[in-house]
Amino acid sequence: MATLITNVPPLKVWVRKEYLRDLRDGFGEYVLGYWTSVKSLPGRVFYFETFLPEYGALYDKLPISAFLCWNSDSPDKPVTPTPDLPLEELQFWNCFSHDITTLEKNLTYTMGWEIRTKTHGFISGEYLFTIDSFNGDCSRTDISFAETPDEHKSFNIIALPNGQIAAYPNNRCRLSDPSLSPEQLKQPDFLVSTRYFQVESPNAKWGRLGESEEYFWETKSEQQNPVVTIDSPVIYNTATGVDYKIFNVFHDDEEFDR
Repeated sequence: MATLITNVPPLKVWVRKEYLRDLRDGFGEYVLGYWTSVKSLPGRVFYFETFLPEYGALYDKLPISAFLCWNSDSPDKPVTPTPDLPLEELQFWNCFSHDITTLEKNLTYTMGWEIRTKTHGFISGEYLFTIDSFNGDCSRTDISFAETPDEHKSFNIIALPNGQIAAYPNNRCRLSDPSLSPEQLKQPDFLVSTRYFQVESPNAKWGRLGESEEYFWETKSEQQNPVVTIDSPVIYNTATGVDYKIFNVFHDDEEFDR
């Protein structure tokens, strides 16, 4: 089943009123809201649904350029962004698929983030969450690149210091951690991954399991080269105060310590 729409964290935002007026008027006016969900249509930008408390309204299908983050330093009205980035600088690629999911990358959540924009260089920001795409229904033809290694992109949602919000892929982001990162980061020389990796093959060297009903099955190579494990005495580690064992594993005529 397709997941055209999915929940997002309820981010408190200002909505540029001209987007609520079909870009006909309302310029320079703002309406307070909370992000509710996001919709993905291939070939278009993400459409965010927003709850507008003072109207009791849910307004759907607004691009990421329609929003500014609410800031407690300016609670009654947002500060005009400088620079005021256009939509094509806030979302780098169109949506890939009708099927999306949202997640928070725990390891990188508190790291410092920078995005590399098209015309304004690197801009720092605060990581919010990630939107990723996939093919959610194997019964229908996959017409997207959501699962193609060299075309797939994640969309990291980043709050920028000028108040705007961006959706950027991994290869246009730079992360740093005070504990894990060196003072000077290297310039990546990576290549795009083009390969499909898998561990099952009709010609697998370890054979097939179609003839076996055993729960603790062994591959053909294991049957031909049995492994014997000899239990060793318990050794006390005076540094850690922990008991542990050393196992000697014999494979054919070779001995390996581990």
